[in-house]
Amino acid sequence: MSKEMEYPNPNDEPLQVNEAATTYVRNAGKSAAAGFTFMDFLKDRMLILDSIRNGITHSFFEAIKGRMPFSDQDWADYFNVSLKSMQRYKNDSNHVFKPILSEKIIQMAEVIEEGRLVFGDDEKLFRWLDTPSLALGGYKPKDLLSNAYGQRMVRAELNAIEHGIFA
Repeated sequence: MSKEMEYPNPNDEPLQVNEAATTYVRNAGKSAAAGFTFMDFLKDRMLILDSIRNGITHSFFEAIKGRMPFSDQDWADYFNVSLKSMQRYKNDSNHVFKPILSEKIIQMAEVIEEGRLVFGDDEKLFRWLDTPSLALGGYKPKDLLSNAYGQRMVRAELNAIEHGIFA
């Protein structure tokens, strides 16, 4: 039987998510009940691999989505699916994303959490994501997140900002 894991949202209010990966966490000697956080999840590469292989549940996606400034339309664009498909996923409480989309969800979460560390403030990060950047060819960083190459460019720019290198 799966225990519930807590994933804090940007307002530090705990989110409860039922996730099959709890079994993996318990097997790895970590206690999900002892404050296993979203950052703990992102640091555990084997747990991420397992979650991608098994697919991310819609409830876990909703918890991740709650930490980000993206609309359902943004997610539909990132996934290259229609908004209607996103709504169908939402209405199916048993929906599990295919591994390819699960990987995109995790990659997006990693970029956003890296941005949080660099900016130290959600409002600053979200404003940066929505502002055209000369260093990114005039594109808004959020518009480059739909594929791995664009995500690498955004992460490189976050790294440059972190080290005080501005274009």
